[in-house]
Amino acid sequence: MSKLLAALIASLFASVAMAQASAPAATKAEAKAEAKAEKADAKAMNSEAKTDEKADKKVGKAEAKAEKKKADAHKDAMKDKSKAQAKVDKADADDKAKEAAKAEKTDAKANADEAKADVKADTKVAKTKAEANKDKAKAHIKTEKTKAEGQADVDKAAAKQ
Repeated sequence: MSKLLAALIASLFASVAMAQASAPAATKAEAKAEAKAEKADAKAMNSEAKTDEKADKKVGKAEAKAEKKKADAHKDAMKDKSKAQAKVDKADADDKAKEAAKAEKTDAKANADEAKADVKADTKVAKTKAEANKDKAKAHIKTEKTKAEGQADVDKAAAKQ
């Protein structure tokens, strides 16, 4: 009986010692799969960063172009308004009311043209931003897919041992 008890106690200590021991070292195949996965992850993350940078640069260009178009439209509107006002100032007393009415009409048209140019520029910027966000999302999804595939390969290699 004491031999049986001694054997049970010894096996208990052995199982506790095994449980406390660290996990067995990764197999060569598992280590290789991990290295390959890490390399693919780094490459995918670098690619994603480049895509993000390119998209941001594209948005920046579009915004700068829009601001220039808006400034040009404003300049043209002010030019038209000042020409109309100059005609009013030059007009005889008899024609002043007629020229003032024309000037008001010209002002309204210039304002409408400026607003139209602003809306068109803003729409183009919004479209560019949407495309940039789409490109960023695609790159992120591709990176996540690469990470998942790498992890699956590592898990597969670990399961083979």
